[in-house]
Amino acid sequence: MDSITAERRLNAIHGHLVPVVVVGAGSHSNDLRSNPTAGEFLCEKGYSVVLPEKLQTGKWNVYRSACSPFKLVTRFPDHPDIGTLHDNFVQAVDTFRDYKYLGTRIRVDGTIGEYKWMTYGEAGTARAAIGSGLLFHGIPKGSCVGFYFINRPEWLIVDHACSAYSLVSVPLYDTLGPDAVKYIVNHADVKAIFCVPQTLNSLRGFFNEIPSVQLIVVVGGMDNELPSLPPSTEIQIVTYAKLLSEGRGNPQPFSPPNPNDVATICYTSGTTGTPKGVVLTHGNLIANAAGCSIATKFYPSDIYISYLPLAHIYERGYQVLLAYFGVAVGFYQGDNMELMNDLVALRPTIFCSVPRLYNRIYAGILSAVKSSGPLKERLFNAAYNSKRQAIMNGNNPSPLWDKLVFNKIKAKLGGRVRFFSSGASPLSPDILDFLKICFGGRVLEGYGMTESSFVISMMDEGDNLSGHVGSPNPACEIKLVDVPEMNYTSDDEPHPRGEICVRGPIIFQGYYKDEAHTKEVLDEDGWLHTGDIGLWLPGGRLKIIDRKKNIFKLAQGEYISPEKIENVYAKCRFISQCFIYGDSLNSSLVAIVSVDQDVLKTWAATEGIKYKDLEQLCNDRTARAAVLSDIDAIGREAQLRGFEFAKAVTLELEPFTMENGLLTLTSKIKRHQAKEYFAKAISNMYAELTTSDTST
Repeated sequence: MDSITAERRLNAIHGHLVPVVVVGAGSHSNDLRSNPTAGEFLCEKGYSVVLPEKLQTGKWNVYRSACSPFKLVTRFPDHPDIGTLHDNFVQAVDTFRDYKYLGTRIRVDGTIGEYKWMTYGEAGTARAAIGSGLLFHGIPKGSCVGFYFINRPEWLIVDHACSAYSLVSVPLYDTLGPDAVKYIVNHADVKAIFCVPQTLNSLRGFFNEIPSVQLIVVVGGMDNELPSLPPSTEIQIVTYAKLLSEGRGNPQPFSPPNPNDVATICYTSGTTGTPKGVVLTHGNLIANAAGCSIATKFYPSDIYISYLPLAHIYERGYQVLLAYFGVAVGFYQGDNMELMNDLVALRPTIFCSVPRLYNRIYAGILSAVKSSGPLKERLFNAAYNSKRQAIMNGNNPSPLWDKLVFNKIKAKLGGRVRFFSSGASPLSPDILDFLKICFGGRVLEGYGMTESSFVISMMDEGDNLSGHVGSPNPACEIKLVDVPEMNYTSDDEPHPRGEICVRGPIIFQGYYKDEAHTKEVLDEDGWLHTGDIGLWLPGGRLKIIDRKKNIFKLAQGEYISPEKIENVYAKCRFISQCFIYGDSLNSSLVAIVSVDQDVLKTWAATEGIKYKDLEQLCNDRTARAAVLSDIDAIGREAQLRGFEFAKAVTLELEPFTMENGLLTLTSKIKRHQAKEYFAKAISNMYAELTTSDTST
């Protein structure tokens, strides 16, 4: 934008504002309020401001954070010199050198012990050694380095080494399977791969099919356990410990990147097709973290538990922010079944998760309350309602309720969590409120994607309204674009609706070696088209209501958004997970339900239903009818339209997981795979519906 255009736009914006005169101050204050002659620019108590996309059109449809309305954030306000991930970690090491940084639980004689910690200074020394070791082995600047293992301290140390020596990190999801890993390694021309013994075994199956790889580093491996390779193989294999030693013996100066240099290529597993490589620069990641830092403050006294996959941007983005604030990061053991045990041992103050786990926590607490007896259940309900009323009225709840009821619940997560966040998929407003009441502290829901480098929007502190994803990250701007085929427009009343589009310094550079797909989502004006449908609530809060990409037509021509229906049905007590299916050959929807086994067993006992095993119970007509009746009631309450109701249901014991190929890394259903996986059940349900219609 040239200086004349910029000045004209700034003058136009200021023309919509008037200074507030402070009586007795003798001069104008710096506070601004909206000029009533210009329409609503900044809502009173609003979280967003509205700007014109183009001065010539006069349409005010671009929303920015009220924290930074005139300039999108690109750097940390307190440290504008931090322009890269390397700069960020250098600042962290210099400022928090002797503070705890990376913690793991040590197993002694088969028994898991307490957390042992590495300081920021020690991690800084290790990252220099690892980077030097990579140079020692001939890995040149700008090379791609693969990460093929789950969360542990070495993951972050190697990532910091990549930043310090201008290497590009490429996460290789351990759940994608060998074919996808092989594709990514070849597509990104990966030169070195860090793995663990288990994933090394997967790599050995296609050593000869990944010609770009020169070095494999085994984390947690022993020198005498490394496999011997045939002479024809040009790949070197070393242990992490040996690489660390080699780097210490051959130290090399840092080769710092520039903000515009590529920091990482994150391959999204997606719901269909080949993985796409999202190219993110250092500037992208720093801008996003800097924007988040304005509204979210952490401290060196905070402790974070790392268990969400570091290969995903949700966890990765938090790590940039945590290092900036000097937070201690404790890692889980690597087993989700032991996560609650790790939480009690670590006692974190920051807990980030996904709705699936929050739903389990919610169901577990309610189940425990119901089984505790009538007196304790009445006490819980009295405490819950009293605390809820106080929070909604903006008052401090009585500490008595925490002592009597909620401290025992808080102890399940270690007893000290003061900050919860939820992302990856929608969280029920009821469950968000439940967490806020039972655990206290700040509970927020955010919205983002890999292509936006982390957060697009998040709930603001002090906002007690749930059911939305907050205001824009100060590092981006958002607009809604009409989707006429779904009847969503920016002129809708009472709330503007449309596809969420995002622009700013957080937006990715494109899909690696894939210009066609890049052009599908990134337009000429720099707007990222997310495929999500949103609306603006009062105060400039964004609410996700639908998904553009997954819609399909039924035989009668009605458009269906299955994710919308699945989110409604998620409140059903029987449902752990749900997959809604329909197509243009049929006029109705069917549902595959992964059941909550405890709820189903309790229901069967109450109804006096006898069964040999749970598989037989799932096939019981009465059980299926009970689930269908429950989701019908929930659908009516949510005001689903007639054709949005599932007309048949199949109950499954097996959960949808990444391991069985039904979920992406962000816990979204892979619809094509689910359709094939449950093809027989889907066919049987439609056959039953046809028979039922014929007999009727």
